[in-house]
Amino acid sequence: MDFDLPEEHQAFRDVVRRWVDTEIPKEWSRKLEADEHNYPHALWEKFTEAGFHGVGIAEEFGGQGGDVLMQMLLARELARSLGGLAWIWGITSFAGSKSIGLYGTPEQKAKFLPEIAAGRLKAAISFTEPGGGTDLLGNLATTAERVEGGWVLNGEKIWSSSAHVADYLLCIARTDKTAEKKHQGLTLFWVPAKSEGIKITPLPKLGMRSMGSCTVVYDNAFVADENVLAEPNNAWYTLLPTLNNERIMVGAFCLGVIDGVLEDALTYVMQRKAFGKYIGQFQILQHYIADIATMQTSTELMLHYCAAKQAKGDNVGKEANMLKLMASENANMAADLGIQMLGGMGYSAETDMQRYWRDSRLWRIGPVTNEMIRNGIAESLGLPRSF
Repeated sequence: MDFDLPEEHQAFRDVVRRWVDTEIPKEWSRKLEADEHNYPHALWEKFTEAGFHGVGIAEEFGGQGGDVLMQMLLARELARSLGGLAWIWGITSFAGSKSIGLYGTPEQKAKFLPEIAAGRLKAAISFTEPGGGTDLLGNLATTAERVEGGWVLNGEKIWSSSAHVADYLLCIARTDKTAEKKHQGLTLFWVPAKSEGIKITPLPKLGMRSMGSCTVVYDNAFVADENVLAEPNNAWYTLLPTLNNERIMVGAFCLGVIDGVLEDALTYVMQRKAFGKYIGQFQILQHYIADIATMQTSTELMLHYCAAKQAKGDNVGKEANMLKLMASENANMAADLGIQMLGGMGYSAETDMQRYWRDSRLWRIGPVTNEMIRNGIAESLGLPRSF
């Protein structure tokens, strides 16, 4: 197996890395994240100017092209500075370009993909429900009733990041109440976010604060037939390939966080003195650094394996789950060690370790909890279902 990046991918990574250091340095990212009441439109515009919204979108629709690995390289480099705010790019990439690009109609692709690539369209994911959490299918209460020319949505979603600034919401709803199994009778809707009957309310939270996460209430909100994605009543099977992509993207974001943690930790321990010498000379801190570097390499190998496997069209469900599990726990552990090495400064809002820790803590919970990930891996190995 060749572990080296193709030349084109290396060149892209290097360009993005330099761009990140120049355009979105950590100090700016830190201040941006702290402003809980203002969405970082300036960051979105920087992505637009750089053409990043078009990565993964075919050139015929105004995009930059690029495969899964190219998208993951971008995600990793952005997260090195932005941490969880890299989702500002990732949400629309997943909810819009990936979803519509994979199962949109020719008309939907022609209408929406150029808008996404040009940075003129923001999207948000509207899946999770207040009583559901990880049990998305078992507690899916949002419904859509057939009416002339479309559907009427009713229900409530929660933790819909960036919904308050989104142009469209990728929403899943139950459209067949008589379906025998809970994964049947579901439909995906591409909902104009400013439609009558939609109320969006931001929620305060621990990390990724300026990005905003929201509740979305659908109260007899009309969605036209042309905004149904893929086949009605068959949304779950439609979603599965993109859910694997989302887990791989989370792995890339987590790896970027590990990169940032290691970078900052190495700088700090070679500048800070205690007991008459640089703390980088202390064996225990060297062990922490070695552990983080090992987490970085193991996560990187798994990420590239999953991205290459998905790019070939292979079934990557189990491996994507393993990557998400390993990457999120490695990132959060690395950030925790980073705080410990920096001591009081690691806990201070003046440094980035606390931000890396807060952001990576979420990825152990979402988009699916690591406990459920472990259940799925065990079941894939032939063990009986435990839930």
